[in-house]
Amino acid sequence: MTYQLIEFSVDAGVATIALNRPDRRNAMSDDMRSEFVSALQTVAYDKAIRALVLSGRGSAFCAGGDISGMKRRLESPQGEVAFNGWSRQQGVHRVQSLLLNLPKPTIAAVNGAAAGLGADTALACDFLIGSERSKFTWSYIKRGLIPDGGGLYFLPRRVGLPKAKELIFTGRMVEADEALALGIIDRKVPSAELLAAAQAWAAELAQASSTALALGKRILNESFERSAHEIFDLGSQAQAICYTSAEHREAVMAFLAKSEAKE
Repeated sequence: MTYQLIEFSVDAGVATIALNRPDRRNAMSDDMRSEFVSALQTVAYDKAIRALVLSGRGSAFCAGGDISGMKRRLESPQGEVAFNGWSRQQGVHRVQSLLLNLPKPTIAAVNGAAAGLGADTALACDFLIGSERSKFTWSYIKRGLIPDGGGLYFLPRRVGLPKAKELIFTGRMVEADEALALGIIDRKVPSAELLAAAQAWAAELAQASSTALALGKRILNESFERSAHEIFDLGSQAQAICYTSAEHREAVMAFLAKSEAKE
């Protein structure tokens, strides 16, 4: 697929997707979403890709949903608004689910404002790294809406339920230092170093067993919803798969050889 609204590249096993509508502050249009889905599917299925960095071009990470889509919704016949909205939500949730369930580590390099859907999209990644330019707002309430990109799920897991309610109910801006203190971002670096730092972190994560990472991520994503017994069972099944992996065998053989050499 030829990409126009995103940039997609792969270097040494690390894929980088950059939202590329800087004149619209990388607001997510339907066409951009289609390209984004295609790129995410490539990352998911290409075994040579072992980690993903997501960022934005220009001054913003992602300003949220494209305003033209909101306008079309208001202009639709009243009897079509609900179903049109439901249909759009399926597209939004497809992207967020792909990000959340990608069987590889994902890092959002938040280069500027992440608003509404943009903030939710960043939180769908495993890790967030920001700079002094990073800022977040769950601004849906200012449009009479609720977070529809997973913010109701992701944000409480990052900051706790009371703080998530406060941020969602007010829609206020969270600057970089507060975002770091709250745990919205995991690391903060100078803006000039942001993308390189994210890619280096992704490269570090990419060295680990892809089998163990994929299985561990899947279970961790469900750990708040399931009982301890269920997590133990899922872990047992996943470990059995890990036992059969070439990565496990090679790691154990290397460890044993090293131990024998010391004797």
